[in-house]
Amino acid sequence: MWDVVMAFPAESLIAFTIGGLILNFAPGADVFFATACGIQGGPRAGAMAGLGVGLGVVWHITLAALGLSAVIAAHPGALSVIRWAGAGYLLWLAWKSWRAGTGARAVRGVVKPLRAVGRGFLSNALNPKPVLFILAFLPQFTRPDYGPIWQQVVILGTIFAFTGTLVTMGYGIVAGWLGRSLSARMGAVNKIAAVMFGGLAARLVWDGAA
Repeated sequence: MWDVVMAFPAESLIAFTIGGLILNFAPGADVFFATACGIQGGPRAGAMAGLGVGLGVVWHITLAALGLSAVIAAHPGALSVIRWAGAGYLLWLAWKSWRAGTGARAVRGVVKPLRAVGRGFLSNALNPKPVLFILAFLPQFTRPDYGPIWQQVVILGTIFAFTGTLVTMGYGIVAGWLGRSLSARMGAVNKIAAVMFGGLAARLVWDGAA
């Protein structure tokens, strides 16, 4: 594996990292999800949700390295199942957020690390767009003469997942700070989070229909 890393030209890895960071900083579904969790549950919840999203990216990278992403992408029915499952999960989160109370329990939000990580993971793992994105983005930086393609996918995917996780966690932490300042109006904060979750579900369905 180290031989494959050394085979990559430095300028290629730098270009890949910069391109990945630009994509990560652009507000997308992962950023909005971590932001919504941060607004509702505070900085720690936002950070853990971002970590979970990063683990979801690792999941997609693993599928790509094993060649399963190409199989899934070749079957529209499988993509539809994943898309609708993801939309349903986001709608469930929206419903829970909308019905959340305004007392101390609501202010704490999703404070259990494993729960926040799990939510972040599912939100990404049940989104079919990363499957198609990884198949379109990563292969542009692979070359047969560098070594086994699956190892190149793992290396590039690890870089992308690491930088993306840090960026998404950062968004969640900042949103958590802003949400904490509004803790006295937690009812409104929960409604904002619910709207964001619902918007993500609608976007997921809309992107699939487009």
